[in-house]
Amino acid sequence: MKIYGIIPSRFGSSRFPGKPLAMLAGKPLVAWVVEAVKRAGTLDEVLVATDDERIVQAVEANGGKAVMTPSELPSGTDRIACAAGDFADDDILVNIQGDEPLIDPKLVDELVMKLRDNPAFSMATAVTPIKTLEDYNAKTVVKVVLDRDDSALYFSRAPIPCDRDRTPDLKSGLYVRHLGIYAYRGSFLKRYIKEPQCELEKTEKLEQLRALYMGAKIAVVRTADEGVGVDTPEDAVRVEKLLLARA
Repeated sequence: MKIYGIIPSRFGSSRFPGKPLAMLAGKPLVAWVVEAVKRAGTLDEVLVATDDERIVQAVEANGGKAVMTPSELPSGTDRIACAAGDFADDDILVNIQGDEPLIDPKLVDELVMKLRDNPAFSMATAVTPIKTLEDYNAKTVVKVVLDRDDSALYFSRAPIPCDRDRTPDLKSGLYVRHLGIYAYRGSFLKRYIKEPQCELEKTEKLEQLRALYMGAKIAVVRTADEGVGVDTPEDAVRVEKLLLARA
């Protein structure tokens, strides 16, 4: 078994073109993400999967390893599968957002161990509590309903679960938001990337619904850390201050 940590990183971004190369505290954003992910103890290899030679050069200049992948790949999931190449059925591949330089390496390890130690699961991902009604109602915040074993029943941009009779009690533990990090079992990832999009996925614009539609069981790890992503130049300024404060 080999365990990969793979960071999809594309140069193009509608809100922040060239985001992976944005300089934060003396290093490009993508290099900070690689550095954080390398601190996860369960990973055998950390790769950046990109479609831009400039990102390859920036990663390698900062001691990381990058793999060129075709620009026409339809999703980050396809990109990590392509970057890993000829991976085995029992390998585990972790898809890590390329815009979260403050990601907790312990969360990566928890996802790997959850999948490694539970053969019934095809995937693992993470959730964190929803803290405000604004987030609960926002279509940009993906909600997850869990079963008694913390497996995902459904993901939606709609406010779920719906409390029919009253305002949702956000302290009840029922209301959680999805974090965009995934661990895949190699055998399932091979099946997943060959499967066409289902109508649920097309409607909600959520890749993970394809996995549920295929009958996969998705393990969920709970974390208190919401993560701090970089989506805009303003976010980059804020995150740079956090990185400097932590140094």
